[in-house]
Amino acid sequence: MKNGSLDLGTGAILPLLLKMSWPSITAMFAMALYNLIDTFWLARFSSESIAALTICFPIQMVFGAIGVGTGVGAGSFAARMFGAGDHARAKQTAGQIIILSAFLGLLIIAVTLIYHDVILKIFGATGDIIPLARHYLITVVFGSPFLLFMMMANNLLRAEGKPNASMYVILVMSAIGMVLDPILIFGWGPIPQMGIFGAALSAIISYFSAGVLSFYYLKLRSSKYDLHWRYLIPNFSIISSIYQTGFPSVIMNLVFGLVLIVYNYVLGFYGSLAIATLGICFRINGLVVMVLFGMGHGVMPLVGFNEGAGLHKRLMETVNVAVKISFIFSAAVFLLFELCAPAILELFTQDAELLEIAIPALRIFVSMLLFIGPNLMWINMFIGLGKGFTSMVLLLTRDAVLLIPMLITLPSLFGINGVWMAQPLSNLFAFFIIYFWKMREFTLIMNKMK
Repeated sequence: MKNGSLDLGTGAILPLLLKMSWPSITAMFAMALYNLIDTFWLARFSSESIAALTICFPIQMVFGAIGVGTGVGAGSFAARMFGAGDHARAKQTAGQIIILSAFLGLLIIAVTLIYHDVILKIFGATGDIIPLARHYLITVVFGSPFLLFMMMANNLLRAEGKPNASMYVILVMSAIGMVLDPILIFGWGPIPQMGIFGAALSAIISYFSAGVLSFYYLKLRSSKYDLHWRYLIPNFSIISSIYQTGFPSVIMNLVFGLVLIVYNYVLGFYGSLAIATLGICFRINGLVVMVLFGMGHGVMPLVGFNEGAGLHKRLMETVNVAVKISFIFSAAVFLLFELCAPAILELFTQDAELLEIAIPALRIFVSMLLFIGPNLMWINMFIGLGKGFTSMVLLLTRDAVLLIPMLITLPSLFGINGVWMAQPLSNLFAFFIIYFWKMREFTLIMNKMK
């Protein structure tokens, strides 16, 4: 370990993978907890406020998809350049994400301020919800440049072998938001009650804090990056390389938003309890998927570094170890959910009618959980290799080609159970497709070793 960075090319694979993964897992849990607490306080303030927040959430997901995708591309590019020993190009990446986050953030602000009502109506806002949703959206959008920069910088910190720093940024952001939420929503002492505006203001302050801390880590002497003014001039060669990998990630995140819209539309025919069941199942399943995403974030820079360094055998070993760990973890959680579904769901609700729908729904929902882990590890392998287009095609196959048509057709055959069956079946079929492409990629890698 040099300058606080992990040695990605020589350390034992399993300990290195765990060290690279657990900070991301911790950070994602913290973000989920922050979002949960945000929802909790607004729900206590008024039902209209939580409805407005619910409308704005997928809009923020669309904006966030830009930051996530750009960050993935920047992190993959930097990791490959470090692995190849091209530190001159790798260290310039930090300056480029400052330019990109500022430009994209200001563009998002401008579009939102001009077209806010159009955007809200597209995402389902009606009647009394529109004024509250508008108030929240046109406030929180001013935090976009800082949020985008934090998302991009997080990937760069992992790419240089500093996953702990990326974790600290998310923890600080989440902690600030958790503390400020009740104070700004309900008021405290001289601070007046601000309702949904307070929630938006809390988000802006937490985003700004995360952006400042991210900049601090990139500016440290121990950082491999360089924030010299000359690197704040757009380098279109580097930006192009970033989006060759990152743009597919933007598309993948946007498609997930579309999936949520289709879910809500289909379940609307079955009533509010069905929609509530989806929310609970997604929340429970999301806890597991967050762990797997965190592990995937650990795989990505390891694959990128080893590819850049020409350590092809080590690259394949890293992927195989990650797949085994993800499979074992998924199997354990699958058994827990299947055996303890009633007890788990009763932590969320005591409504007998809701439990009657939710218990079988959860068991169906997690029935193919075993295949999600390997799918995500292989997808992150392709991203780490700089093959963002391949990862995009594979995920679009799962979500757009398999999942969305199943959501539309299976309910006509199996009723509401068809809705719950769609995601596990799409993950099962996607497993075989992604496995085929993984084996094809391993063959190409082995040919390089000859």
